[in-house]
Amino acid sequence: MLKTLKLGFACTFLLVACKETNKEQAYNTVEQVEVQKPNIIYIMADDLTTQAISAYGGIYSDLAPTPNIDRIAKEGMLFQDVLCTNAICGPSRAAILTGNYSNLNGYYKNESGGKFDETQWTFPQEFQKNGYQTSLFGKWHLGSEPQGFDVFKYHNSAGQQGHYWNPVYNINGKDTKVKGYSTNLSTDFAMDWLQNERKQDDPFLMVLQFKAPHRPWQPDKKYEQLWENIEMPYPSTFNDNYKGRELTAGNTEMTMEYFSRRDMKFEEPANLKGKEKIKWAFYGAKPGEVVQPEGLNAEEGRKWRYQTYIKDYLACVKSVDDNIGRVLKYLDENNLTDNTIIVLTSDQGFYLGDHGFFDKRFIYEESIRMPFMVRYPKVVKAESVNDDIITNIDFAPTLLDLANIDTDQKMQGESFKSILEGQTPKDWEQAMYYHYYEFPYWHHVQPHYGIRTQKYTLAHFYYNIDVWELYDLEKDPNQMNNVINDPQYAIVLSQLKSKLKELMKESGNDKSLADFRKITDTDFGSIVDKKDDETSVQDVLTGKSD
Repeated sequence: MLKTLKLGFACTFLLVACKETNKEQAYNTVEQVEVQKPNIIYIMADDLTTQAISAYGGIYSDLAPTPNIDRIAKEGMLFQDVLCTNAICGPSRAAILTGNYSNLNGYYKNESGGKFDETQWTFPQEFQKNGYQTSLFGKWHLGSEPQGFDVFKYHNSAGQQGHYWNPVYNINGKDTKVKGYSTNLSTDFAMDWLQNERKQDDPFLMVLQFKAPHRPWQPDKKYEQLWENIEMPYPSTFNDNYKGRELTAGNTEMTMEYFSRRDMKFEEPANLKGKEKIKWAFYGAKPGEVVQPEGLNAEEGRKWRYQTYIKDYLACVKSVDDNIGRVLKYLDENNLTDNTIIVLTSDQGFYLGDHGFFDKRFIYEESIRMPFMVRYPKVVKAESVNDDIITNIDFAPTLLDLANIDTDQKMQGESFKSILEGQTPKDWEQAMYYHYYEFPYWHHVQPHYGIRTQKYTLAHFYYNIDVWELYDLEKDPNQMNNVINDPQYAIVLSQLKSKLKELMKESGNDKSLADFRKITDTDFGSIVDKKDDETSVQDVLTGKSD
């Protein structure tokens, strides 16, 4: 009997001990799940636009599909209304890094915009401080040395625009010319870091920023003739006559008439150097310098330039998509897909012949609307689509929030983590304040500010004109009809102006027009200290170098 009791007590003790052990193991497992930090891969392609991504649909989606980019959208969330606060390369990058508008981060424009102030806080520094391995590969284009990265390899030629072929990279402080095609090379650097250089068990933030598909749109050799015998479709607004917008959209240097010889792939004469080389290559960038083959009339020449442009642009995108596929394949093969946040975006939108334009800058839809998608299987429901207004100053707080990193740093942007989780906050701001400052170089787009809501766009062009424009995006999604003087919109106009004033005040930028013009006129310096064969382009075109 005693032996039986002892055995019973022993079994009970073992059972309790096993339960406690299992409970402790369960707690440890939960704790491990809770503290596991996600990896983040932030991919940005320069001047990539929604019209060129088949996940967004459009006229090129069947002819030039982007299956790897589309996969991110299919396995995550596709955003329809992510907007840029200042639609040009450097200022957008500064806004993304800091979570703040141009007037706070100090980076207003590309041309004569100086260098980004590297002493200020940026979100990669916060990741680095919180134990993340951090790396940057590809385009930087901010002048100052990147902060918050353990490793960086960025384009450091042509005023940091970089070259497509055999580019110079700043590799952790040392300029090195690397043989090959830039889109492939930047990804090679990224893949090598992922596979061989990082600590395999520690979380990482990798920033991969392609030069492509930025001007001058030079495809990889294997894609140069991809659509040689196909006539690409034309956007519905290709023949826009700018009626009612003569002083704004109708007075630019970014129409089909402003492509250069270099853009159009004319063969450069041998032995040209320095100023003469630039004069030859950039012929076409000034009024009256129309580039086209002999024997074509004006309309034929215009279509020929568009066809050359769009085929080269989309071929550059093809290489971007290929290389994104390499990154996704690596994550799959190394069991990293579920715990890695993938972001795919651009620095703003871009015109692909829409309204007869190339480039960006305007508050109009094609330029301010950024492609944006996020895949994070643990949080984001696959094949979800979001229509809320989100801006590029919201990226930094969101990435930190997704990584559960608390920061005391104040940002104007707001985290949209809850939106990624499928819940839009009731008080989420469905309007954006926009401001573009650069003039006249490049492309002669009037400085302007405005407001974009889900239904309307209101803009004030102010530098040497005083023009307001109002568009009803539901009735006129292509923004062809300026209804600023339509009495039916009088109440809407008053409400939008009031809201615009409120947003400008909130952003700390409710200044006078004279103050805004001063920003446009101020020379904040060059993005680079040294001169190379590209930094003097403006001087050559304006005759300052003669």
